[in-house]
Amino acid sequence: SVGEGAKNKIGPVLNDVVGRQPGTFEGFAYSPAMVKFGEEHEAWTPELLDAFIADPRGTVPTTKMAFAGIKDDDDREDLIAYLVSISPDYVPAQ
Repeated sequence: SVGEGAKNKIGPVLNDVVGRQPGTFEGFAYSPAMVKFGEEHEAWTPELLDAFIADPRGTVPTTKMAFAGIKDDDDREDLIAYLVSISPDYVPAQ
C-alpha cells in the first residue's frame, strides 16, 4: 500500500521504496531470501526494481513473493516512475 496511513499488507508499505535498502521496512516479515538480498544491495534503485519487477524469483530466488512479474517494458517503466514519485528522498547516483 502507499500514501498517508499506509500499512504493511501482503507486501511492505511502498512509500519511499526507491532508495530504501531491500528487506528492511520495519514491521514487515520478509522471507530469508529477501533479507539476504537486502544485505547484498544497499538500496532499491530504478534499475534493481526493474530487474525484480520483471522477474521476482529470478532476481531473488526462493522469495515468498507470489507475484509473477511484469514482462512489458513500458508497464514496468510506468510503475517505477510512480514508485520514484512517492520516494521524495531518493536522489539518483551521479
